[in-house]
Amino acid sequence: MKPTLIFSCLLAVFTLTSLSANAEETHAMPSRQTLLKKEVTLPSTQMLNNVIRVEFPPGFKTPTHTHEGQGPRYVVKGHLKVEDSGKSQIYGPGDVFWESGQPMTVENVGGADAEFIIFEIAPLTVPVK
Repeated sequence: MKPTLIFSCLLAVFTLTSLSANAEETHAMPSRQTLLKKEVTLPSTQMLNNVIRVEFPPGFKTPTHTHEGQGPRYVVKGHLKVEDSGKSQIYGPGDVFWESGQPMTVENVGGADAEFIIFEIAPLTVPVK
């Protein structure tokens, strides 16, 4: 074989190997983790989904209250003490809890600001435009 043919073959193999490695890196699947799985019976075929970010200063506690709908809540930062349906639990960053829609309180029990995301599944009372 001529040196230029050998060089061309080696260059082609190197290029294909490099392209293949880059394609594998580009198409790598992202990591996935189930944080909460809950079977839910909805009262209607039309529901309104609200996504709400809530920030609590240190020591803040809500009065006893209810929300329009039940759903998962995701703690972004801080530590929250949640009293829901007579049960009390403290949640931290990355925790997910299910709010029942029953009377409840939430208190920031950490020494810094707390933040969580409410994913609310509420009955549709007003048509969405």
